[in-house]
Amino acid sequence: MRRLAARAAAGDAGEVAAPGADIWDCAQGWSWSSWSLGGAIEIPMDLTQPPTITKQSVKDHIVDPRDNILIECEAKGNPAPSFHWTRNSRFFNIAKDPRVSMRRRSGTLVIDFRSGGRPEEYEGEYQCFARNKFGTALSNRIRLQVSKSPLWPKENLDPVVVQEGAPLTLQCNPPPGLPSPVIFWMSSSMEPITQDKRVSQGHNGDLYFSNVMLQDMQTDYSCNARFHFTHTIQQKNPFTLKVLTTRGVAERTPSFMYPQGTSSSQMVLRGMDLLLECIASGVPTPDIAWYKKGGDLPSDKAKFENFNKALRITNVSEEDSGEYFCLASNKMGSIRHTISVRVKAAPYWLDEPKNLILAPGEDGRLVCRANGNPKPTVQWLVNGDPLQSAPPNPNREVAGDTIIFRDTQISSRAVYQCNTSNEHGYLLANAFVSVLDVPPRMLSPRNQLIRVILYNRTRLDCPFFGSPIPTLRWFKNGQGSNLDGGNYHVYENGSLEIKMIRKEDQGIYTCVATNILGKAENQVRLEVKDPTRIYRMPEDQVAKRGTTVQLECRVKHDPSLKLTVSWLKDDEPLYIGNRMKKEDDSLTIFGVAERDQGSYTCMASTELDQDLAKAYLTVLADQATPTNRLAALPKGRPDRPRDLELTDLAERSVRLTWIPGDDNNSPITDYVVQFEEDQFQPGVWHDHSKFPGSVNSAVLHLSPYVNYQFRVIAVNEVGSSHPSLPSERYRTSGAPPESNPSDVKGEGTRKNNMEITWTPMNATSAFGPNLRYIVKWRRRETRETWNNVTVWGSRYVVGQTPVYVPYEIRVQAENDFGKGPEPETVIGYSGEDLPSAPRRFRVRQPNLETINLEWDHPEHPNGILIGYTLRYVPFNGTKLGKQMVENFSPNQTKFSVQRADPVSRYRFSLSARTQVGSGEAATEESPTPPNEATPTAAPPTLPPTTVGTTGLVSSTDATALAATSEATTVPIIPTVVPTTVATTIATTTTTTAAATTTTTTESPPTTTTGTKIHETAPDEQSIWNVTVLPNSKWANITWKHNFRPGTDFVVEYIDSNHTKKTVPVKAQAQPIQLTDLFPGMTYTLRVYSRDNEGISSTVITFMTSTAYTNNQTDIATQGWFIGLMCAIALLVLILLIVCFIKRSRGGKYPVREKKDVPLGPEDPKEEDGSFDYSDEDNKPLQGSQTSLDGTIKQQESDDSLVDYGEGGEGQFNEDGSFIGQYTVRKDKEETEGNESSEATSPVNAIYSLA
Repeated sequence: MRRLAARAAAGDAGEVAAPGADIWDCAQGWSWSSWSLGGAIEIPMDLTQPPTITKQSVKDHIVDPRDNILIECEAKGNPAPSFHWTRNSRFFNIAKDPRVSMRRRSGTLVIDFRSGGRPEEYEGEYQCFARNKFGTALSNRIRLQVSKSPLWPKENLDPVVVQEGAPLTLQCNPPPGLPSPVIFWMSSSMEPITQDKRVSQGHNGDLYFSNVMLQDMQTDYSCNARFHFTHTIQQKNPFTLKVLTTRGVAERTPSFMYPQGTSSSQMVLRGMDLLLECIASGVPTPDIAWYKKGGDLPSDKAKFENFNKALRITNVSEEDSGEYFCLASNKMGSIRHTISVRVKAAPYWLDEPKNLILAPGEDGRLVCRANGNPKPTVQWLVNGDPLQSAPPNPNREVAGDTIIFRDTQISSRAVYQCNTSNEHGYLLANAFVSVLDVPPRMLSPRNQLIRVILYNRTRLDCPFFGSPIPTLRWFKNGQGSNLDGGNYHVYENGSLEIKMIRKEDQGIYTCVATNILGKAENQVRLEVKDPTRIYRMPEDQVAKRGTTVQLECRVKHDPSLKLTVSWLKDDEPLYIGNRMKKEDDSLTIFGVAERDQGSYTCMASTELDQDLAKAYLTVLADQATPTNRLAALPKGRPDRPRDLELTDLAERSVRLTWIPGDDNNSPITDYVVQFEEDQFQPGVWHDHSKFPGSVNSAVLHLSPYVNYQFRVIAVNEVGSSHPSLPSERYRTSGAPPESNPSDVKGEGTRKNNMEITWTPMNATSAFGPNLRYIVKWRRRETRETWNNVTVWGSRYVVGQTPVYVPYEIRVQAENDFGKGPEPETVIGYSGEDLPSAPRRFRVRQPNLETINLEWDHPEHPNGILIGYTLRYVPFNGTKLGKQMVENFSPNQTKFSVQRADPVSRYRFSLSARTQVGSGEAATEESPTPPNEATPTAAPPTLPPTTVGTTGLVSSTDATALAATSEATTVPIIPTVVPTTVATTIATTTTTTAAATTTTTTESPPTTTTGTKIHETAPDEQSIWNVTVLPNSKWANITWKHNFRPGTDFVVEYIDSNHTKKTVPVKAQAQPIQLTDLFPGMTYTLRVYSRDNEGISSTVITFMTSTAYTNNQTDIATQGWFIGLMCAIALLVLILLIVCFIKRSRGGKYPVREKKDVPLGPEDPKEEDGSFDYSDEDNKPLQGSQTSLDGTIKQQESDDSLVDYGEGGEGQFNEDGSFIGQYTVRKDKEETEGNESSEATSPVNAIYSLA
């Protein structure tokens, strides 16, 4: 069983019973008449009036050359107008051409070619003029063109040779026709070419192969052109393909076949269709996707064609301009093409001029407003001539797109034309000015009877005329006020629409038209009828062949209407044969046969409406076992409920009843009742309540002063039905509000104000008209009297407030029926300002390595304190280092700075922060170090420390102090210490024979391959002390945090090619190893919380070692290694003592050759008392030679002292003693490592192992 949603045509309408009345369109309830709802009032034809064009040919008129030419032009007027034509703006003398004639009482031209002649001779631009004594009306300029279908040029096409997998385009190039022909591809045997996303026809008619396959040789390809007017098809000579095969087709990234390049532009006119096309080649065949930059495609107007290769946007508007791009992609890659779309517009009407009917002495105006792109120009004509050349009229004034008439007289009658145009087209409109004195008159038959079905809508027409234009009012049953508003709506032409017919709407309606010359009236009698309903519908049945089946159809209808019940089988009228019997409430089939299987529809109809119900009959063979057909029927969403009715109307409740729709083989489980109100959110539907599927009537509880309208949605396991048609409206009476607005807040937007905001109440909580809010506020500390103001919106700004003080706030709802309950008090704050400086800022230095900072909170926070900002910079005399910045939580009042050297001092600046910004800063300097107070001779300044590939800082021995005696100077073995590298400070460790000094120097962020960020653990949730220990292809990452156990993190690192990668890290999974790194590559890295990316570590930079670096396990802490180093150190010490003893006895070494050579002032090795060894690093040592592989070989003994210096030069004092520096040989470490081919001295062995 299935009730159909179709209602008969008359079901939504009224029926006019009076003879001579207009014929009603029962499907809509409107009459078929020329009476426009909103247009200008027509002058009855028995009154004098200027001409009006009623029919004309289209602007671009294309004709078939085999037929006679017809150019239409019809007009009306009183007296009847005469016609003449122009051709190409010159008078067209019809009488001189025997082939041309004009139809009687019409301006339509007929050009007859039965006696010969060429249609092409009559091509041109035609315009029709309709004239009587009151004016002249013009048709559009009609461009006449004769259809053309030229023949295809003859050509011999060679076979097309193409490699398998390559792209191919077969060009069509059809002959130009008028209009353009329709292109399609077929084989020479007239078989259509199968198209898919690989092979398809473009908009230009060409056939595109994204990649050619062997199967494409199985047919030939012919382009065909079909011409519209001649109904002929022309075929181009076919293409044949020869495909060259290969062992394997190489896969290729996509490339565009059409359009070419990466970008193009396209112009389209407003109102037309925009067609964008992208055809790409590639192996495998690419997929095409479309996007619009900066927005979405218009889903209601956009559709994809030609296997997504074309995007069509219908009825283009200015909003559719912009940049579109198509993306062609396959597994090998993707490519995009950007199309810039510009929307232009031919002129279109904003305000088209309308006929003006005036009484003598009245004022009026004609308005002609149009838009376009570019902006169109407006030209006024009167009776077909430019207004400038017309005789002057003192009662007429032209103001751009408007003509103003004052004190109009009979002589002002004329027809005005407005012509607006730009480069894309034109618009021409006629509007006459008629001056009449006519009392009101009714134009429709009197005393009409209209019958209409309950709950439908209808319209009562009352056509009238008069000059001056009468005013029209409607009354019911001859009494009461004018009907307009609520369930009634009066249109501009006087028609009365009743939106939903109820029983109480039955009665006599009177329309009255009045002007200064009199009045006229007419009456319409409205009868309301009950709807026709099938209350017992036929059921789906399964029957054996030869049995008897009865299908029930019981109907309820209005007794005053004649009921007709008919049956359809498979949606066609059922022939009632001798095996069938039709009764008023059933259909019986005797001896069921297989041909009786199908759907049966019961159609119950009256003159005004109808109802349908359908059932399906399944016929089984004798041996078959009847089954439940419902189990096999497809399930669907239920049909919408209908016939909503409101009863039991009470002050706070109403009963809603509805008729269920068909469940479509899935039982209805629930009904959702929704409501809409027309005051706060008209047109927006809200859920009201939910009821079981077995219920079709429910009592709804309502709020005061809401104009309710209800609808019902049915739900089953498949989904929800469409909403029912809405019920009639019901307004409840008003009451004071029972609640106040929620989410009341007070926050400052400036330092001297406080903005009070709240969430406004909706329609169901307003309870009455003119909902407003009483806003009260006062200072919390002073407990002053309440300030109050009444507000209709949802915010109020209190001005001239002190900075950041608390206020008590109350917001109370009020309507015309009274006030709501006493509101709760909410605490708000006025605006914040910058805080004062932190108090008692102290700088203490307990030792040379640490500076402690302490401070107290600001005396005047002036807001919510969100933290502190510390800026500090090292300085030494007038030299400044790089400034560093630290941010602290609002509760932190201590901080320690680890000094990098004991010489420099620090200048500190500390400021507090509120949400407005940072306030006044407190400044202090670190104490003066003791060695700065008593300056002494300092050793020469050393070069900066270098950070090597092992992540350790190499120390550099200082030059020994000049000795004043021949006492033996014992060299110190350089110490290698690990360096803590911050992002702004590089630490240099200097070792000398006299003292050990740590200095801090300014440098940019240091890039190392072993990096550690040393930070102080903050009070709030943070990540700090991120350490990176890299190798050539991997790195170990560790960090510290104060998150709760079980927190997950993400390691994010970016290489120098800007490729970003992330590694999710489970809780407690440190250290983390990154295994996909590249040798010698620089990376930036950070660690952040997986739950809150805003909580992140400092970004650090590190570099992996080169591929040839021999990465060894750090054995510096192994016991056997320490013992070995001690033994080697002892051996080296003994060797050095022996060397010094020999030297003191007169032994000579190569370095004595330069002992008496003093350093000149221009010597580059000495600057400010320091030596620069950088220029010596890459020079061969004296007495050495270069091997074939570029390494430096020494000819002297491996234990020569040259090997222990930074070059081949040594320095001696006056007594010939040697001041040497025993450091790592950089060249050997950096170029050879453990693979050096020269013999390794003991000292070099130490450093190579380290």
